[in-house]
Amino acid sequence: MFAGSFLLFLVQPMIARMALPRLGGAPAVWNSAMLVYQLLLLGGYSYAHFIGRLAPRTQGALQIAILASASLLLPIGLISGNPPANANVLLWVPWLLFISIGPLFLAVSAQAPLIQRWFALTGRGDPYPLYAASNLGSFGGLIAYPLVVEPFLSVGVQSVIWSVGYGFVILVTLWCVFALPAKAPVAATTSETSAPPLSDVIFWIALAAIPSGLMLSTTLHITTDVVAMPMLWVIPLGLYLLSFSVAFMSQRGPAGWMGKVAPFALLAAVGALWFEIGLVGSLAVATLNLFILSVALHGTLYDRRPSVTHLTAFYLCMAIGGALGGVFNALIAPLIFDWTYEHLFWLAAAAFAISTRSPFARFASMWKGDRTAASLTRWGVPVVLLLSVAGQGLGSLPFQGAEWGGMAAMTLTALAIVAIGNRVLFAATIIALMLSLGGWGKLSQSAEPGAMSRSFFGVYTINSSDDGVRKLAHGTTLHGIQLLGSEDRQRTPTSYYAADSGVGLALAAAPRIFGESARFGIVGLGTGTVACYAKPGQTWQYFEIDPLVVEIAKDPDQFTFLSKCSPDAQITVGDARLTLADAAPASFDFLAIDAFSSDSIPMHLLTEEAFATYRRALKSDGLLLVHITNRHLDLAPVIASAARDGWVARSRSYSPSARDTALLQAFKSHWIALSPSAKSITSLETLSGPVKWENLQDEPNFTPWTDDYGSILPTLRALK
Repeated sequence: MFAGSFLLFLVQPMIARMALPRLGGAPAVWNSAMLVYQLLLLGGYSYAHFIGRLAPRTQGALQIAILASASLLLPIGLISGNPPANANVLLWVPWLLFISIGPLFLAVSAQAPLIQRWFALTGRGDPYPLYAASNLGSFGGLIAYPLVVEPFLSVGVQSVIWSVGYGFVILVTLWCVFALPAKAPVAATTSETSAPPLSDVIFWIALAAIPSGLMLSTTLHITTDVVAMPMLWVIPLGLYLLSFSVAFMSQRGPAGWMGKVAPFALLAAVGALWFEIGLVGSLAVATLNLFILSVALHGTLYDRRPSVTHLTAFYLCMAIGGALGGVFNALIAPLIFDWTYEHLFWLAAAAFAISTRSPFARFASMWKGDRTAASLTRWGVPVVLLLSVAGQGLGSLPFQGAEWGGMAAMTLTALAIVAIGNRVLFAATIIALMLSLGGWGKLSQSAEPGAMSRSFFGVYTINSSDDGVRKLAHGTTLHGIQLLGSEDRQRTPTSYYAADSGVGLALAAAPRIFGESARFGIVGLGTGTVACYAKPGQTWQYFEIDPLVVEIAKDPDQFTFLSKCSPDAQITVGDARLTLADAAPASFDFLAIDAFSSDSIPMHLLTEEAFATYRRALKSDGLLLVHITNRHLDLAPVIASAARDGWVARSRSYSPSARDTALLQAFKSHWIALSPSAKSITSLETLSGPVKWENLQDEPNFTPWTDDYGSILPTLRALK
């Protein structure tokens, strides 16, 4: 079980690494991939469930046959071939993944429920605690790929090693088959053989869906509202997997203890959503709450597990619940919400699902189910909701202000503690507290046209300050700034694109290097700030992967860089590497790549193959500008290693003066200029005047990124 789950959590990032250069990073691609994984997992669990009616050794022989047949696809990898130009991504991507890894993934995913079922057939004890081994294996695969496998092994070697691991799984599965009895033991009671009631099925699915959805929403919350940091997603997913191991332990002490403290962890997490408690505090509270709630809910699942006769049905329901949580967060929430409201939804769902008694005897006695308890619940729900309105001071209320808001929040917190043990009232009080502390304000912001918007790439927020500055933020990453007021202010390049930045100097020099009819390509649109460097006679083309960013940048009521400075610019929506590969050779005199400021960088745009694509798209004397400003990653060695292959490179690290920061909203930036022609680089340096460009320092021991190898670990500033 450990080995099979380990392989499953290795294969998903491995296949993503293989597919990214070929398929790009468009959301339709990865949403389709997520659905394929979920369907294959459900298929594996369904297969494990339906063969449970067969004789034990027949089950074993069938599983060995399935594993052996799927091994014909080894070594694991994507089948050759690229999608046709007119291919429907929603159909082509699932087909590619199903053909490439479908049988292997399905066969391995069936291992966890099958092995537990077989263990039960041997009569050696309760099989459910073995699920802890499966999730420890998943956790091991999760941390092994980014920390061990990807940094040290090429994709080709990864494929071979995974295939060897698959062979090991076949051998240990065969070993298990030899221990199976010839016939299944006769069930002791009729209840053990009859189908579980529908209420149990719904309960299992719901309790599996909530931690799954909460894990994804917590990840989105901390990366959107707390901090954008590379590999941060590993922490929530790892804690979610470990929660199964704790919840399914035969020793019930840890799970029982976490069930008792879960309401208080939830209250702390709700408060941390709105109060400033620092980066470390926010991360700690959010992730600890996820772990405790997941253990509590998974522990309740364990306590409500059926007899081993229905083991595979139980795990199938859990898989369905996990898939529903994932589908809601990944596919539905971005379509219906403009902020991370799904996090509040899953917190409220967890508040309702927590099964625990109040630790205070007096309060616990209030919720024993008599008429008084029902009356308190019936009147308590509208009271706490009214308190939430008072807390935010909505409407023409006589009790508005910070003091009333604080009093309302403290009152709701106290009522939530009293309501522990009453599902309905506790959940209603948690909802009221979230609304009181800031939920009503977010809903008000959502009602304001253009203030917040969302796509499959995340949440975008537009804020205008009193000093005449408008900003576009993607989570915690700034995407662009425009000065408001006069025409000159609106046309002023700001942030990373100020006049003395690397790209500002290069764009100002470009007409004298390439002539008045130069052709410009810009990867990464943002608010369209660089558009105001455009001159008459030039041709400009932008490449942007997110259609929502295009919509925002083109809306003159939001930002006017494009409408005022380059209204005729062509905008191509899609993955930049794929769209540039389709461009005619020597299409551009100037190409800027600006896609690496966030926490999750598109690695396939920094490989040697990607730079070969840029070189093909550029004229022989063209300029390539790469923006590598990043809070957490030092990408200069990556660019330097790519520049070894026939590029002349210079570096411009710009630190604006205090005046430029205050008046022009200029930011620190780091741009790398490259060209196949030394003459173009010399011209750029000459035309930059007194501003100095530095030689790009190469690190000889740094391994270049390719489509076959790459790791962000050597670039992490924290590790340097």
